[in-house]
Amino acid sequence: MVPQPTGAQAPDPSGTRTPARAALHAQPGEREFARWLTARLAEFLSRPAEDIDPRTPFAEYGLDSVAALSLYGDIEDEFALYLEPTVAWDHPTVEALARCLADEYARRGGHARADGSAEV
Repeated sequence: MVPQPTGAQAPDPSGTRTPARAALHAQPGEREFARWLTARLAEFLSRPAEDIDPRTPFAEYGLDSVAALSLYGDIEDEFALYLEPTVAWDHPTVEALARCLADEYARRGGHARADGSAEV
């Protein structure tokens, strides 16, 4: 391993995991999922995360079916949680979807995949 300057973090080999993502993967819960979802929604909408109300329905932000499927794909890619593609419509707010993701994570005993090969 290459020595890092004081205060620097070694980069994730995949190049995708930021310190915030690493924290989410270490201790996932409803709050952490809500933060991640808020950031993703803000990115989709090209607006600041602070403008996203966790209780406002996705449809009120103009999230269409294409964006909802993209969000579903991001959930699969980021957390290896394989849910129904309609998850964003069944749980239409950041708050509701975060609760669903946290419940699903807990239901699987802390493992994202049913086989336990990937943890959230």
